[in-house]
Formats: sequence, C-alpha cells, structure tokens
Amino acid sequence: MKEIYLDNAATTKVDPKVLKKMIPYLEECYGNPSSTHFKGEEAKRAVEEARERIAKEIGAGYKELYFTGSGTEANNFALKGLFFSNYPDKNHIITTKIEHDCVLNTCKFLEKLGAKVTYLNVDAEGFIDIKELEDAITDKTIVVSVIHGNNEIGTIQDISNIGEVCHKKGTLFHTDICQSFTKVKINVKKMNIDLATLNAHKIHGPKGVGALYVKESVKITPLLHGGGQELGKRSSTENVSSIVGFSEAVKAVKAVGMFDLSNMKKLRDYFIDELKKIPNVSLNGSIGDKRLVNNINISFQNIEGEAIGSFLNSYKIYTSTGSACSSKSLESSHVLLALGLDPLKANSSIRMSISKYTTKEEVDYALEKIKSTVEKLRKISPIA
Repeated sequence: MKEIYLDNAATTKVDPKVLKKMIPYLEECYGNPSSTHFKGEEAKRAVEEARERIAKEIGAGYKELYFTGSGTEANNFALKGLFFSNYPDKNHIITTKIEHDCVLNTCKFLEKLGAKVTYLNVDAEGFIDIKELEDAITDKTIVVSVIHGNNEIGTIQDISNIGEVCHKKGTLFHTDICQSFTKVKINVKKMNIDLATLNAHKIHGPKGVGALYVKESVKITPLLHGGGQELGKRSSTENVSSIVGFSEAVKAVKAVGMFDLSNMKKLRDYFIDELKKIPNVSLNGSIGDKRLVNNINISFQNIEGEAIGSFLNSYKIYTSTGSACSSKSLESSHVLLALGLDPLKANSSIRMSISKYTTKEEVDYALEKIKSTVEKLRKISPIA
C-alpha cells in the first residue's frame, strides 16, 4: 500500500536537489566556518552565500539575517531578545490567541519576568481586528508579534497593514513567516516588518535550521553567548550542511515559483470542495487567496478527529489534528477555540496539508478513505 503524506504543515520531504547539495558539506567540505584555514574558509563562504540568497528572497539586507537552529528558536530569540533589550523601560508585548505554541509559551515565560502581554482576539476566520490592535498599543509596547500564515488553519493576515499600524504607533513588528515563506511573496521593507522568523523544513529543506531577520536599526539581546558567530547575535558553530540545504530549498522553489503554487491551490480547492460534499462538515479558517495554498482544516460533526486520523493512519494516509508541536496533547486546539468553535467541534477537526509532490490520485484515494471512515464512525458514535 502506497503511503500518502498529507502533513506538510508539520514538515516536508527534503527535495532530492537539496539533499544532493548538502552531502558535500557533510563529507568533504566539513570545516568549521570560524577556522581561518582553507577548510574553514570554504565552509564560511557557503554560509555567507546562503545568507545572501535567503535574505534577498525576503528583501532583507545581507547582514540582517541570522541563522538559528529552528523557527522556534528564532521566535524565542525575537521576543526574549527584544524584552531583555528594552525592560524595564518598556515591558508590553502584543500577540494573538492563535500564535504557534512557541510564541505563546515564550510570552507566558516573559510574564513571569515582568512582561505584560496582550493576547488579541480573532474573528471566525482567524483575522485580528486592526482597531483592537491600535487600541492595545501603548508607549510601553516593545513589539507586536502576529503570525503571517497560521500553521493550523492557514489564514493569511494582512501583515503590511499590521506593520503600518505598529510603525505609526512607534512600536516594532515581528511576524512568524515559517508557513507562508515562498508561498506568499514577502518583502520585509515594503511590508513594514522589523523582525521575521523563517525555517527550512516547511519548504522541502532540512530540519534543524531556521533564521531570524532583524532590521539593522533594531537593538536585540542574543539568546546564546559564546564565540560570537552570526555577527555576534547567535553563538554556536554553524550547521553548514543544513544552511546550504536551506538556501538550495529556496533556489528550488524559486525555479518553479508560480507553477507549483498554482497547482497546489487547484488541488487544495478540489480537496476542500469534495470534502464539503460529506454531510455536516465545515471548513475552518479563511478561503481563496487569504488561505495558504496547501492548507485544509475540516471539522466533522460529532466524530473525534483523533479517531479519523487513526483510521487514516491504518491506510497509510498521514494527517494531523493540529500543530505537530502539540498534537500529542488531548486538549482542544487553542486556535480553533479562538475562532469560536466549541470543544466538541474543535476536537472533531483534522488538518491536511499538501505539497508540490502531492498528486490528484493521492487526494482522490484519501477522499475515498475519509468518506468511508466518517460514515463508519458516525454509525457507531453515541453523539452522531
């Protein structure tokens, strides 16, 4: 039985071109970029070329991009680094109720150190209210952090507008673009972004590497102290092979660009339209261009999402009940609850996310098994 992977919002298959580019930096070009001999210079050059390519892709300056070990680390770096640089003169952070767990848990940690955090509400599609944001910003606000493309429901926020509001009010704007990077055109200068988090493993690059864009004028305290790598902002010997893989993943996406995005969008819309033919289902999040091209999040009335996922897993169809970082939790998704779903409906949801490798044949097979699974579970459900 063929495996069908529909959990690309959690991680993606590494592109063979990316893997091929990485291997020499594990076998022959294994030097430490901080070393001054040829092997070190060889590795250093690869890191700097990667930095330049990735920075250019988001409209950033070459020296404004710092490599990290993950998107989670980059989000921690952004929020903690800004707090440590500004406290106690400023102590206020604004974020939303639908952020990735690493942002929400970082904010909870900083609250213990004296931070005041405002958690913005969202509407039924997952959008923040700009007026609520404007009213929340004070002269004590350090940063506003709003995820661009939500990892669970795919809703794409208007970050240009959000950034403009932040700048008018004299505060910094940070956004997590891990899910939207290369799926939505991003220019940090034109979109009023001061800090942005991105990573490689959502775009067919390796796990274990991310980056934080920090506008040159922004003062930020490093999380890691040591040898002063990453222009003094992130000490640790660089993960050269993964950084090279990150860059190659960006190159691979850029080579096909709109072709892959258009195909994913058509397949996503087909998937959603067919799922809607099942009785008593509803789509979570926004629609059309305001939704990530690879995201499908569906609630099936009166059936546990975990049960659906378990059945699909037995057919080697791999889905998720939410963010992979918290999917082992039995609690309802904080994102779906923030949309206004009751716990029963939130727990009846599954997330499916496609990639450039997903085919219509795979989606049709998944649809067949989803329909039969839902029918079977509803027959035995005590609340159906």
